[in-house]
Amino acid sequence: MPDDPRGGRPAPGPAPDPPRAAGPSGSTAGPARPPRPVRRGEPLQRLLFGGVYGSVLASALAAALGNEGGRPDPGYDAAWVFAAAVAAAAAHGYAHAIAHRRIVRGRVTPRILPSVLGEWPLLTAATPTVVALLGAYAGQWSEEGALDVSLALNTAALFGWGLWAARAAGQGWLACCRAGGADVLLGLFIIVVNVLTK
Repeated sequence: MPDDPRGGRPAPGPAPDPPRAAGPSGSTAGPARPPRPVRRGEPLQRLLFGGVYGSVLASALAAALGNEGGRPDPGYDAAWVFAAAVAAAAAHGYAHAIAHRRIVRGRVTPRILPSVLGEWPLLTAATPTVVALLGAYAGQWSEEGALDVSLALNTAALFGWGLWAARAAGQGWLACCRAGGADVLLGLFIIVVNVLTK
């Protein structure tokens, strides 16, 4: 080992290599990967996203289908609202699974089916509109009345989703009401467009 010319002490050698993690068979491998962070808030985020998206989607579809020319057919409209909600939930669940795919035993595991089933809030948010249209199809009320009720319910639901999201983020009640009011603007926009296009 060479001496340090300044003090006669031996110069320090190169730093030793960091220890490597042992593999399953006891052999050393590369540095261990950091554990994947747990997304504890993900279920709540998907619940709030599904609620807002489902309410807006159902309102927009019901308003568009209700303004078609020809004889009113609420059963047809209800089927299309439900089919669109299912397709949107499946598409978002699939995209979410691909974006958060995991590597298990060297193979990519996207967990598509659990991710798609986790989109149930979107279908739940669209259910009031489907039920209102089915009631009109059964002759309990008119399709126009079903549309008005569904738009009002979805707008109120949007306020609730915004309020809940703000409370989950730890905001005060005034800020929560502002967040709910911002979501209500989405519902009011659909109502205004529905009135103007009639």
